[in-house]
Amino acid sequence: MLKINDLKVNYGGIEAVKGISFEVPEKSIVTLIGANGAGKSTTLRTISGLKKPSSGSIRFLGDDITGADTHSIISRGITLVPEGRHVFPDMTVLENIKIGAYLRKDNLDDDINWVYDLFPRLKERSWQMAGTLSGGEQQMLAVARALMSRPKLMMMDEPSLGLAPIIVQGIFDIIKEINKQGVTILLIEQNANMALHCADLAYVMETGQITKQGSGNELLADESIKAAYLGKKK
Repeated sequence: MLKINDLKVNYGGIEAVKGISFEVPEKSIVTLIGANGAGKSTTLRTISGLKKPSSGSIRFLGDDITGADTHSIISRGITLVPEGRHVFPDMTVLENIKIGAYLRKDNLDDDINWVYDLFPRLKERSWQMAGTLSGGEQQMLAVARALMSRPKLMMMDEPSLGLAPIIVQGIFDIIKEINKQGVTILLIEQNANMALHCADLAYVMETGQITKQGSGNELLADESIKAAYLGKKK
């Protein structure tokens, strides 16, 4: 579905992403793991059109989308759930959800009911201001908003950041359910244990480069990954 080839991205004079190549198969869950500053978020921002690459290519469903603007990329079926959630605090839950469908001209009722089925807590708080929600509820809202564009590929940047462990499990359960319903997931996550347990395919990024790849289970069993990311001694 998504094919990245020799992608390089600069911030000023610094090369943040140093010629990475990877693929995201259709209907899979793929994760990028790595330390802060590895280039993971920059990669997602570049795919979504928020950052322009200095070289390399990005292909989605066979089409070259390298350097395309964000509006065009969303219309093709790619959406990003950003780190930090970025809900609109002075708007209701329902208003936030509807904003995710701003490119659509059709009736939204079925999809609103769909995201309410996925997130019953949001339905209960439909008329509540988004800024008064808990961190976990705001993350649910950010995901629900992104789903309203009917994405083929949903990219998620640190969905568990700052959340209590019991909430994190719920978020990952939702990620797996969304994937079962046909949405491909590209996930950045510092909770490597949770990410690798749900991933079909995983890549490790270090200082702007991909240093390892394999299935989630293969990387869970890798002794160097255990030591570096899972808190287990070699």
